Amino acid sequence: MRYMMLLSGTNPSTPPPPELFEAIMKLGGEATEAGVLLDTAGLLPSSSGARVSLAGGNLAVTDGPFTESKELISYALYDVRSKEEAIEWASRFVKLHRDLWPGWEGQTDILQVMGPENVG
Repeated sequence: MRYMMLLSGTNPSTPPPPELFEAIMKLGGEATEAGVLLDTAGLLPSSSGARVSLAGGNLAVTDGPFTESKELISYALYDVRSKEEAIEWASRFVKLHRDLWPGWEGQTDILQVMGPENVG
């Protein structure tokens, strides 16, 4: 099963420490070696994006930034055996932020990617 993980958060006043990036690279290496990490990348702030919405039959385009208090920071695409395994990988990632970047707060949304097993 494939799962998209979307990391969002608020950054403390201090920049992320180099140890955090090293730990993220190590965890990504473990996930790649295990054959479960398909893709990952950072995302630019919403100020560089746009939102296309549909309401009352009308399309509207709104340039960022968006009003959410937390910015989307990155995504990762995993292919794992279960939702619980996806949660385990996401938890390890968020714990790195807790342990190595004091003051950082955020969340990872874990969404299953629709596949043939989900259709009729």
